[in-house]
Amino acid sequence: MKKTISTLALVSLFAATSAFASGYRIPEQSVDSTAKAGANVASATRADAAYYNPANMSWLENTWNAQANVSWIHLTAITYDDYRSPFFDSESEEENFIVPTGYVVSPFYGNVRFGMAIVAPYGLAKNWEDPYPRATAQRFSLEVIEFNPTVSYKFNDMVSIAAGPRLLYNQAEVQSDARYVGVPAAIEMEGDTLEWGFNAALAVKPSEDLNFSATYRSNVDLDFEGDVDFYLGRTLPTIDGEVTVPAPAVLTLAAAFKPLEALTVELSWDRTFWSEYEYLDFDFFPSVGVPAFEAARPKMWDDSSAYRIGLSYQASEVLTLMGGFAYDETPIPDETLGFELPDSDAYLFSVGTQYKVNEKMEIGMAVLYDYKEEREVTVTPLGTVYGEFTDSAAWLVTAGLNYKF
Repeated sequence: MKKTISTLALVSLFAATSAFASGYRIPEQSVDSTAKAGANVASATRADAAYYNPANMSWLENTWNAQANVSWIHLTAITYDDYRSPFFDSESEEENFIVPTGYVVSPFYGNVRFGMAIVAPYGLAKNWEDPYPRATAQRFSLEVIEFNPTVSYKFNDMVSIAAGPRLLYNQAEVQSDARYVGVPAAIEMEGDTLEWGFNAALAVKPSEDLNFSATYRSNVDLDFEGDVDFYLGRTLPTIDGEVTVPAPAVLTLAAAFKPLEALTVELSWDRTFWSEYEYLDFDFFPSVGVPAFEAARPKMWDDSSAYRIGLSYQASEVLTLMGGFAYDETPIPDETLGFELPDSDAYLFSVGTQYKVNEKMEIGMAVLYDYKEEREVTVTPLGTVYGEFTDSAAWLVTAGLNYKF
């Protein structure tokens, strides 16, 4: 499989974001998860349990459970005000995307069930057309499709476990053009890679009204290698290059309980181990002889936590109402913040509903608003960023169909 890589592309490939979680994770992959701000682990009761908590597949109705979703994602324009000169002031472009996902869970075979999830768990899009930011981050996009088959085993009515492999297909596109600020450098990149990992899950139900769950997704190192194209005053010959960047591990602990017969509440905490991302180090064959390109670039991201609460209320036999709130910490320190990811701590607010059409079919819709705090960086006055980012936000609208057969 051929891959194309540019220097500035992967320097920031894993420092750009979809705006739905700190870093570049997208926790919301279904109607229920969007409606509950990602708090859909211990309380997952539909086919999307195959991804969010495959151990919960043991608690689903003993039939085929299938689900299809489509999400519209809108990223607002981000404003940058530079403290040194108004010449550096900039505004990113708005972005819109359509993302489909799908899930299926088998009936029981003894105490075993099988599931499959096809999701887009990571993603980014950031486009700067103003001269100053486009020098290092004109266009960054990352698409990740994950195929996640799982197997659950039910020990009894209280305990279930699950595990499965993760197959991640990753595709990236980057453009950087510094000619508008007087530097004769312009770079374009397209690349892809295919990597494996694993996930595991545990669900414990002391009673019908209480569920304790834990899930773990392994770190996956994405090993890119391929062609590198430089323009440094002139077009240089294509050379080979390689670099490894992490898709970090995630641990989630969650509890779901029923304070009222019709109300389910989930409290969840997830920890993303972004500290895997310490340096970005390129190897070129042959060497280009430019230390600025070949020196290891420090990232020094921190592990970060997200705190989520999800509510599900059975308003009638056919109507379920949902809501959620989350607080998501950014992993990026001031020292390594750039236009590739003007990230900050985020607050997420969401609502949604599921409507039961008949005994086999449900339809649902959910809306989520992601607000990111203003981010001021003044620790590196000689660096790329010395100012304030504002107006960063995103909207997510998800529609879905659940079917049993």
